[in-house]
Amino acid sequence: MTDKTRRRDLMRPAQLLGIAFVAAAFGGLVTAMAMGAWQAIPGEDVARAWAVAGIVAGITFIAMLLILSLLLLAIDPAEVQKPVDRPVLLREEPRDADTTDDTAGSDA
Repeated sequence: MTDKTRRRDLMRPAQLLGIAFVAAAFGGLVTAMAMGAWQAIPGEDVARAWAVAGIVAGITFIAMLLILSLLLLAIDPAEVQKPVDRPVLLREEPRDADTTDDTAGSDA
C-alpha cells in the first residue's frame, strides 16, 4: 500500500451519491409539503404537487452531484495530510527578517 492520498479516497462515489440523494429527498419533500401534497385538496392538485416535487428532487440531485464533484477537484490530495499551523485565507508573510526591515526603513 502507498501512503499517498488519492483523489478517489477523499470521497468515494457511494458517499457522493448518498449525499446527493439525501439532498434531493429533502428538496422533494419540502416542495411536496409546501405545495400541499398531504392536505385535503383535489386529486389533480396532489398529483401536480408530487410531479413538481419529483422535478425539484431531480434537479437537486444533479446539481449536488456537479457541485460536490467540482469542489472535490479543487482539493489537492497531497495537501490533505499536511497539518495547517497558520490561517488559511491570509497571505503568507515573508520569512526573511532582513527584507521586512529594509522595506520599513525605505518608506520612512
